[in-house]
Amino acid sequence: MALVFKAGPSYCIRSDIRRGRTGKDVAFVEAPVMKEKSVSFCSLSCNNAKIARIFPLGTVGFGSKRRNSVIVAASPPTEDAVIATEPLTKEDLVGYLASGCKPKENWRIGTEHEKFGFEFQTLRPMKYEQIAELLKGISERFDWDKVMEGDNIIGLKQGKQSISLEPGGQFELSGAPLETLHQTCAEVNSHLYQVKAVAEEMGIGFLGIGVQPKLGIKDIPVMPKGRYKIMRNYMPKVGSLGLDMMFRTCTVQVNLDFSSEADMIRKFRASLALQPIATALFANSPFTEGKPNGYLSMRSQIWTDTDKDRTGMLPFVFDNSFGFEQYVDYALDVPMYFVYRKKKYIDCTGMTFRDFMAGKLPCIPGELPTLNDWENHLTTIFPEVRLKRYLEMRGADGGPWRSLCALPAFWVGLLYDEVSLQNVLDMIADWTPEERQMLRNKVPKTGLKTPFRDGFLWHVAEDVLKLAKDGLERRGFKESGFLNGLAEVVRTGVTPAEKLLELYHGKWGQSVDPVFEELLY
Repeated sequence: MALVFKAGPSYCIRSDIRRGRTGKDVAFVEAPVMKEKSVSFCSLSCNNAKIARIFPLGTVGFGSKRRNSVIVAASPPTEDAVIATEPLTKEDLVGYLASGCKPKENWRIGTEHEKFGFEFQTLRPMKYEQIAELLKGISERFDWDKVMEGDNIIGLKQGKQSISLEPGGQFELSGAPLETLHQTCAEVNSHLYQVKAVAEEMGIGFLGIGVQPKLGIKDIPVMPKGRYKIMRNYMPKVGSLGLDMMFRTCTVQVNLDFSSEADMIRKFRASLALQPIATALFANSPFTEGKPNGYLSMRSQIWTDTDKDRTGMLPFVFDNSFGFEQYVDYALDVPMYFVYRKKKYIDCTGMTFRDFMAGKLPCIPGELPTLNDWENHLTTIFPEVRLKRYLEMRGADGGPWRSLCALPAFWVGLLYDEVSLQNVLDMIADWTPEERQMLRNKVPKTGLKTPFRDGFLWHVAEDVLKLAKDGLERRGFKESGFLNGLAEVVRTGVTPAEKLLELYHGKWGQSVDPVFEELLY
């Protein structure tokens, strides 16, 4: 069933793909099978049915009644979900991004968070066998569907939510697209209740922190997922900390919508410029291998030496010419990791999607990409803010329960309220590329105490948090209370990481072991 609707003289694809992954994996996508109003850029890229996607499992769009609604798994990718009747063009790739545009009444909030599972008795991470038992237990007790790769269970899905595994067994919830932060927080509560109900019987707990505080990479079990083997072999060739990113980091992120290309540009610029403030406010990874590592957000620092081809602050987003097409140009030249064919991952590292478009991949000679390949490729690009059919805020460390509600609240207040968004754009209008990069470089170590112009980032954060609070209040859902924890950070200037360091040097007696209780979900 081709997901095509008619808008005037042209046919346009409108798939509201909402759930994405945080940098290391692909999750689940969804698309409406109902008529919708045309959006800007539709005619640019959807003038033929060539880019119609055929999903073997139908889904519905936001706000509609459920009709044969299931989730399409993109991990492992479903290459047979796409019919390519003729070669893709650059216009098709632009159109894929542009099809994410949706009217404000359809904007949603998608929250994702990762956490470290560990054995209560030993504080060692869960082995895959324990994770498999946990996933099966959650599936049976709470009616989730299993996601398999070969004979291995690698995740769960239920409605529009999914649970997946990161390379080192980090446990991730990719939440459903929801209308309010109250719904988001309720979703988190329900997930943690279900996970704990099964895990505690197994002697397993979960830790909310940005970097594994105690163990080295050699002590982290490797998950049996094909794409991770390719990444594991490639990472050391392009950076010194890529394996740390894969196996020892956790994040919380939020995915947010845009109404048009112009709206995307404004939100992209605002969120990129302010991403270091989010990193500082949520800094929560000061320990590595049992001792302080010299950073407040070691997770953020790790990303600076993971793979410079696919990470960073994307200064071109601030160019006057920036739009969907310019992001496509960037993504076309980011080296690929893999293609997925016949239920197997094929190593294509070092080649670009531009090479693929020309049929020049040595790993699959002469073969041309589908939109599904493009979708998978976009998930292997890891800038501080990532564009897919929505924008992903990627700058925050994983943390305790209240941070899982505070992070989406922060960004929703800033980006979903027009007054606050414009105030942010006015605030950052004269920030130079060098200043933005300086903040990115220094914040992992100095947090809110990073010098900025005639003061500190702390002072900017105060103004930004007020804009977020005002934006939430204008939304009218009584959501501003989710920012209370951040208000305390801004009032004192003390980040979560600095509180942990104070405990480490004080009542913890220079041991990191108590952090497993302090930040236990």
